[in-house]
Amino acid sequence: MPKFAKTKKAPNVTSPIATPSGMPDALTYEGGAGFSRDPKSELFLLAVVNMVGEQTFYEGARERDRRFAALVHQVTRDDPAWIARFVPFLRDTMQLRSASVVMAAEFARARTEKPESEAAGSRVGPGAGPTTRSVVSAALSRADEPAEMLAYWHQAHGRRIPQPVKRGVADAVRRLYTERAALKYDGASNAYRMADVLDLVHPDPTDARQSALFRLLLDRRHDRERIDVDAELLPIVAARAELEAMPLDDRRALLDASDVGDRFNTAGVTWEWLSGWLNGPMDAKAWEAVIPSMGYMALLRNLRNFDDAGIGGATRDGIVAKLTDPAEVARSRQLPLRFYAAYANTKTLHWAPPLERALELSLANVPALPGRTLVLVDVSGSMASPMSNRSRAQRWELAALFGSALAARSAKTDVVAFQSYSRRVDVAKGGSVLRAIEQFKPLVGGGTETFAALEEHYKAHDRVVILTDEQAFPQRASPIGSPAAPKRRFFGLLAGEQPILPTPAEEIDAPIYTFNLAGYRVGHLPSGEERRHTFGGLTDRAFSAIPLLERSRDADWSTLFGSKPDVQAVEDNAESDAAG
Repeated sequence: MPKFAKTKKAPNVTSPIATPSGMPDALTYEGGAGFSRDPKSELFLLAVVNMVGEQTFYEGARERDRRFAALVHQVTRDDPAWIARFVPFLRDTMQLRSASVVMAAEFARARTEKPESEAAGSRVGPGAGPTTRSVVSAALSRADEPAEMLAYWHQAHGRRIPQPVKRGVADAVRRLYTERAALKYDGASNAYRMADVLDLVHPDPTDARQSALFRLLLDRRHDRERIDVDAELLPIVAARAELEAMPLDDRRALLDASDVGDRFNTAGVTWEWLSGWLNGPMDAKAWEAVIPSMGYMALLRNLRNFDDAGIGGATRDGIVAKLTDPAEVARSRQLPLRFYAAYANTKTLHWAPPLERALELSLANVPALPGRTLVLVDVSGSMASPMSNRSRAQRWELAALFGSALAARSAKTDVVAFQSYSRRVDVAKGGSVLRAIEQFKPLVGGGTETFAALEEHYKAHDRVVILTDEQAFPQRASPIGSPAAPKRRFFGLLAGEQPILPTPAEEIDAPIYTFNLAGYRVGHLPSGEERRHTFGGLTDRAFSAIPLLERSRDADWSTLFGSKPDVQAVEDNAESDAAG
């Protein structure tokens, strides 16, 4: 008689975020039962939403930054190779500039506190661990970031810069400092200019053209401006100098020239520079001259300006073609929320169809889920905080976007907006995600009553997806813990006292997937196994974990998000886009 094959048990699959215990051991910011995470999990969730130096609803900027740095130091001591893999992922896949710069800098700081075997910042022997030099270089993908790295180091750790950090910055300088980059990022108002970086890290130029560029940058910084630019070695700088020398009264007439687009492209002209060069409004002719050379992000940000200026139909058609080109969307790697922000900022409906199409393309990894799915979208007051100080987009909008996208892809999805009360939101399969988001706005406010909403709306669904900051209020009949653990009501935690957990009427045995949008320390559910899984990030790729886990396969951030993208594509795109 078989002893172990009598019943079929679901495999105990694991996901990226892990909690050491299946029972609550902390409190959320609102006093609900909370679950601590292991250091890597806490760092991951914080890093993928961290804008650095910015206030969040529950955490002050300084408190949040200190927690981030402390976690980087702890994980660096325990597993430096993990940080070495995570930094380029954070910069190039998640497109988070400040967080990757700070992580690389704090990695370097932690390595100075614990001596490493990397003389001169290079590997020593086979199997040697990751080097500070390589991690610093991997964090820098845009030409203004070497200066950002040095500025952060000076502010956080003083004037003395370790040699491995200098060498990592120098590697990035050789890769990123080009004529177009210099014209775009070496502003005279910058506290740290490109020449300051050159003076500090002394990179060897890659060729004669870069050597000439380095000399030019140093001359400009030290008031040794050269009258003549070598047009053979620096043709783009020379073309820009020719435009700058043009009398102000003659400049707008250039917009009527048949070759104006080519001249602007040759001179590396951006729309910001053109606006200042014209010393007047950006009218239709000005936009039409520079639009062909504008990057994807710059187009998204200026749709309203194009309408205000009254650009021509042919130019509009070209913008639509670029916005809806699958290759352009993939190459731009815009966060999905940026398409909604562009839609919300426009005054006409002309751009709605192409933005909807572009959003669909950017959400390629959101799966069409089989069976019945319950999606809970947190629209509480804490989710009304902005994603960053420079963005008007709020966390609930991102939650609504992803929740609506899941519903639009899947046949049987119930979408619920919840706060102190909860309400169904109608999102039709195949419907407009952009318009669906607007239904959530009147519901924003109140407290995070996650488990009251779950108890009210869960009707034997095959899975539950919760998009939230996880800072739930004390639960009323809350199904906490894993299916293997008792489901009980939580009344509070006192110092040194175990929680009182009476059993509720119903258990939730279906998988619960939490998508964390804020990165706070404590979560509302355990995670990592037993059908309770937490994910984080501002892109659609984490959602590919759902079918992966339901096929009984383990999932971690490297398999979910893929390998490092093509670095040259990142640089080319960054150079052509507006700063942001």
